[in-house]
Amino acid sequence: MPLLPGAEPFRRDGGEVGVLVCHGFTGSPQSVRPWAEYLADQGLTVSLPLLPGHGTRWQDLQITTWQDWYAEVDRELRALTERCTTVFVCGLSMGGALALRLAAKHGDAISGVAVVNPANKVHDAAGPLLPVLRHLARTTKGLTSDIARPGAEEVGYDRVPLHAAYSVRRFFQQVDSELPGVTQPLLVMTSPQDHVVPPVDSERILSRVSSTDVRQTLLERSFHVATLDHDAEQIFRDTFAFITRLAPHAQADAASEGTAASGGA
Repeated sequence: MPLLPGAEPFRRDGGEVGVLVCHGFTGSPQSVRPWAEYLADQGLTVSLPLLPGHGTRWQDLQITTWQDWYAEVDRELRALTERCTTVFVCGLSMGGALALRLAAKHGDAISGVAVVNPANKVHDAAGPLLPVLRHLARTTKGLTSDIARPGAEEVGYDRVPLHAAYSVRRFFQQVDSELPGVTQPLLVMTSPQDHVVPPVDSERILSRVSSTDVRQTLLERSFHVATLDHDAEQIFRDTFAFITRLAPHAQADAASEGTAASGGA
């Protein structure tokens, strides 16, 4: 199937500091591409994969599971660790949950985690009924484009396939049980006004991880897809500051990128 416009994966080689960026459920790389591109422009090596079943049509998502989505980001992480000396993981929404599971599973191979409105639970009242509902109906209404900024839109599906919704609910339960295994420095960026993932999910994550270096930023002007919203630049700057605090050699990569850009102008 042809990809939706903007749903293409993004990769760019840079310096020795690598960043894996994960998009959310029913979304696509478009929702976090500006985040990935900003980090790549600072001289970092960045990978933003397209999760299986995403970026085409909802029917393709219907036949995938969380194991497929996690396997994709796990492969990308392993490739980054072969290429880079220091690696960070980032994610939006379910992508945040993917990033946290990678951190729990890969330990010292990951130097830090930065997440935006990370999802931890399916809050819909019908969530507990998904084991049955998924056999009675194929889809429910979509989740995309919860954005405060006028004119901004998220590329994703306008329907949520219920088999996939059932799988994501099981995934969140799995990740919740693994959060105590997250020990890396953690940056959590949360929108108080989020109509998809309530701020209580961020609080739950912060209460369960074992990280001692923890920072939280409130995105006061943005809704769920904050990476395309009013606070996007703050997300980008805060993430790069977080990375350079933990990996000062990333500053050298940024300086080198700036010198190369000015030399080519």
